[in-house]
Amino acid sequence: MKRVAILALLLQASPAGAARRDAWFGADKVKHFLMTAFVQSVSYAALRAADTDHRAALLGATTAAGAVGVGKEWRDRRSTRFSGRDLLWDAAGAGTFYLILDKSVR
Repeated sequence: MKRVAILALLLQASPAGAARRDAWFGADKVKHFLMTAFVQSVSYAALRAADTDHRAALLGATTAAGAVGVGKEWRDRRSTRFSGRDLLWDAAGAGTFYLILDKSVR
């Protein structure tokens, strides 16, 4: 529930004009979803290859995916605009692959 509240605040923090130009669906949103999912998956695999246990690897990979998503938006804020919607798609990608990785442990 905390995550939903944080994401709602991030959406409200977006400049008013950006919300109109920033569609919920589009190629950019798919890229955010897939890139964050990719970072989550690769980070998890790297941590597991380094003999990190499942839970710690999952936490580390989720942290890495979140850092990449927030870092990208932080950079965008300085050059173009901040998008809470992009962060939601980042969270969806990381969350989806969190669940997949969590269920695929052997």
